[in-house]
Amino acid sequence: MALLLFLFLSSLCLAALSRDVAVALTRRDFPDGFVLGAGTSSYQVEGAVAEDGRKPSIWDTFTQGGYSADKSTGDVAAGQYHHYKDDVKLMHEMGLDAYRFSIAWPRLIPDGRGHVNPKGLEYYNNLIDELIRHGIQPHVTIYHFDLPQSLQDEYGGLLSPRFVDDYTMYADTCFKSFGDRVKHWVTINEPNAEGIGGFDTGTMPPRRCSYPFGTNCTVGDSTTEPYIVAHHLLLAHASAVSLYKHRYQEAQRGQIGITLFALWYEPATNAPLDVAAAARMNDFQIGWFMHPLVHGDYPLVMKSRAGVRLPAITTEQSKNLSGSFDFIGLNHYLMLQARHDETTFNLKQRDYIADIGVVDAMKDIQEGDVEYAPWALGRLLEHMRVKYGNPPVIIHENGWVDFVQDPSKIKTDDYPRSEVLQDYLEVLYMSIRNGSDSRGYFVWSFLDIFELANGNRLRFGLVGVDMTVKERTRYVRNSARWYSGFLNGSELRPLAAPKKP
Repeated sequence: MALLLFLFLSSLCLAALSRDVAVALTRRDFPDGFVLGAGTSSYQVEGAVAEDGRKPSIWDTFTQGGYSADKSTGDVAAGQYHHYKDDVKLMHEMGLDAYRFSIAWPRLIPDGRGHVNPKGLEYYNNLIDELIRHGIQPHVTIYHFDLPQSLQDEYGGLLSPRFVDDYTMYADTCFKSFGDRVKHWVTINEPNAEGIGGFDTGTMPPRRCSYPFGTNCTVGDSTTEPYIVAHHLLLAHASAVSLYKHRYQEAQRGQIGITLFALWYEPATNAPLDVAAAARMNDFQIGWFMHPLVHGDYPLVMKSRAGVRLPAITTEQSKNLSGSFDFIGLNHYLMLQARHDETTFNLKQRDYIADIGVVDAMKDIQEGDVEYAPWALGRLLEHMRVKYGNPPVIIHENGWVDFVQDPSKIKTDDYPRSEVLQDYLEVLYMSIRNGSDSRGYFVWSFLDIFELANGNRLRFGLVGVDMTVKERTRYVRNSARWYSGFLNGSELRPLAAPKKP
């Protein structure tokens, strides 16, 4: 994901990776019912952006305006709209328990409200039926960044409370149309990332920001809009969950949750100020949503530092938010260090990052000062267990990325990806033994994807896609064979590292 502009830098840290002893772990060591799968999202794989009644999303506008890093678009992406049967066959051959994907709002309801597109309905019915025929669970995200452009144009999209009603009607269409077969719903993907990328830094659509916090924006207010957007996304989530639980859950017997972007922050030093800075970062990133979902209000540290710029949660909203999930999805990749910097908090005009009072973590990312740290997943899960009452958790994204300099070069040898996945699965297993209520793990990603703001420069896929040819030819990487072996009962050991010439 999934605001992932920096993830290719994780590859810089792999040179120091070594393993003296591999844990003899198999999938049978995980609890009964533990789900192992892989995922993608609609705009990143489907393509066919102007076919069969689909209308533009804000991501079409963004990429077609030339704002992705390599000026590419998701117009074709991996072409899954036309190749879904072949992809499901590959999933079945690999042995996936589940496939996590998202429904494109502008494909199902092109104008954002009202008319349901029969071709969009047909496509998702076909995809879901194909998965079930092959014994693969569909895990469906209702909203994964791709807001219909029509709603952005009409009332400012996520900035307006009208979004909550339109989103709820869209979610109702999803439940009504697919809920007889879909038993795992995610309301919103990474709402904490969307608020920052789209409305503070301006690095994601709709490119709203204000000086000096964002660049290349012509409109916006970085000091207030991220908080407003997050508030509306929280309310939309709670509204959809309430609808599902009251109207559909008893008959359809599914579960519903939300998925958060979840880096883990450690103090840069043992100094008390840095320890406090790391705690603030985790509260601002994870607590921003978890605290309202568990306790019905924003964290005190956010309320005290953002002040009136943070919308107030009413008594009725608090009641609807508290406990509004059956599970929490976490998208986790990296550990970052937090350094105290109160000078940012003393600014007269502050954005979300300045409110936290830390050295801008994005600078560390841009300079490559990030750490590959599987143990950080354990810290994250312990944090969820201790601070938020140990909710059921599914790791919805975790993986390794390869930076592509020559897109035409086909590369199947991706030993580091197998290493990374193994390390994280081992940590996940130990976290479960230590009491974490973790119930699933999804590799990001099943296919090579159009990586949003980064375009076609990054490769996350277990299955590669040749983005340079019209046919979007698939090729199976060694990591897919490794994961398949694990899924089919082999001990958790990576493929042998390639020999140096």
